[in-house]
Amino acid sequence: MFHGPSIDEFFPPVLFDAFGVIPVTRVHLIQFVAVIAVVLVFWIGTRRMKVVPGRFQSLTEMGLDFVRVNIAEDLLGKKDGARFLPILTTMFFMILFMNLTGIIPFLNLAGTAIIAVPLLLAVVSYVTFIYAGVKKSPKNFFKNSLFPSGVPPFLYIIVTPLEFISTFIIRPITLTLRLLMNMMVGHLMLVLFFSATQFFLITMGGWWSVLAAGSLAFGLAFTVFEILVAVLQAYVFTILTAVYIQLAVAEEH
Repeated sequence: MFHGPSIDEFFPPVLFDAFGVIPVTRVHLIQFVAVIAVVLVFWIGTRRMKVVPGRFQSLTEMGLDFVRVNIAEDLLGKKDGARFLPILTTMFFMILFMNLTGIIPFLNLAGTAIIAVPLLLAVVSYVTFIYAGVKKSPKNFFKNSLFPSGVPPFLYIIVTPLEFISTFIIRPITLTLRLLMNMMVGHLMLVLFFSATQFFLITMGGWWSVLAAGSLAFGLAFTVFEILVAVLQAYVFTILTAVYIQLAVAEEH
């Protein structure tokens, strides 16, 4: 009998208790692997910097320059871009590496497919946004956010609650859900295709193998698509964070 993907895959059993009190599941191990991979990549790529960079150093610098030029400086300018570059860079590569674990054999699950990571990153983005606004204009940040200029005073009874919900509640929620749902759906689709391949080829056999070839082809094509989604979601999350920071440090605040 064919067993399709289940939501239970995102709630695996506890493997052991770290330090006797912290439950560790397969998902946590995947997240640890992603974090270790990020640290190793940048440690190896930057430990022996040369004027004429080698291949690995060049790739590392290209990745860092991508975030610096296309996200931080493009939206925030050189000064503010440099201020917030560390957090934007960390955010981008943390999401990217955790997303990519979803298509790596024997891992097969994105570290961001569990709500804890997207939610944590959304909270970091939210706190950074508020910090940037308060730092830029301690007295006027919340006032300008909730009482936008150019609106007739009698409309504030409608506009202010809407601004509060959209600016301080909807943003972190949408950041969390966009990343979470994309990675969850991607995982479920991959499991569906490859489970169907195994079912048609091994369980059913015979002429059903033709369908196995089809589901395998779809699975491989969707794997390539998932790589693009992994990069795109890291970019979207990071650039939206930069946009929120840019709005917070705008001159009107």
